[in-house]
Amino acid sequence: MAAKEWQGDTFGNNRMHRWLIAMLRHSDVRLYYAFAAVFVVPVCLVVSPGARYAFRYFRQRWHEGVVKALLHTYVNHVLFSQVVIDRFAMYAGKRMRLKVEHYDVFKRLAAADDGFVMLSAHVGCYEMAGYELVSDRKPFNALVYGGEKASVMAGRQQLFGHNNIRMMAIRPDMSHLFEMNNALARGEIVSIPGDRVYGSPRTLTVSLLGAPAQLPMGPFQVPVMRGLDVIAVNVMKTSATGYTAYVEPLDYDRQASRKVQVQQLADAYAKALDRVLHRYPTQWYNYYDFWK
Repeated sequence: MAAKEWQGDTFGNNRMHRWLIAMLRHSDVRLYYAFAAVFVVPVCLVVSPGARYAFRYFRQRWHEGVVKALLHTYVNHVLFSQVVIDRFAMYAGKRMRLKVEHYDVFKRLAAADDGFVMLSAHVGCYEMAGYELVSDRKPFNALVYGGEKASVMAGRQQLFGHNNIRMMAIRPDMSHLFEMNNALARGEIVSIPGDRVYGSPRTLTVSLLGAPAQLPMGPFQVPVMRGLDVIAVNVMKTSATGYTAYVEPLDYDRQASRKVQVQQLADAYAKALDRVLHRYPTQWYNYYDFWK
């Protein structure tokens, strides 16, 4: 199973993370970009199994030749290293510029009485959404990987706690599903990654980049059970210190059977992800056999 091949937590230990945060408070992130590109990424390309899956992604999904796929695998890892550095730079108090497309969609839902669901993916850097996609009126509940390093969780809490954002850890007993349901019942916002299967064997098949892929059923069942609005939010790196958040409403027929609604929502999510990947193909960060 994918989770056994790549756990999805941030590389390094807590001491390393604290050191990086302290250094970033007093230095330019671009120095760390250069160091990672020259010294860290080449090593990762040799020793990390993720490089093999990234190479296969460019070969099979984008039908690239060997040389171009190798180049894009390197670029992909460089961009991922920059995203990781940007996250720690945020924890160190630095700011990134964020542009939001279709911000009016988010504001309309945030002003309504009902809760709604934001579906993210492991592309770009979704954490940057915590700068702008927040609401004074509604608490924001973000579902996150429960095995993440303590330093990362503390950084998130320090950065986003004052923005009415709460971290909701994924738990092996699936109790986070009840927590999500309760938050939506209170009319709050729930953010869920829609592209990665965590523990539950229940999946849906969608078409992504021209091939069948499996998505977890839970993120699509949750809003359907309550007939709630859903938006896809993908935050992509566009410059050294700039990101663009793409907000896209996901439509589904609320008069159809529940099974059909769930599949329609998953298909709409896959199409939104497909569109953003066509614009930013090198910012795909699922380092395992996603299309297996």
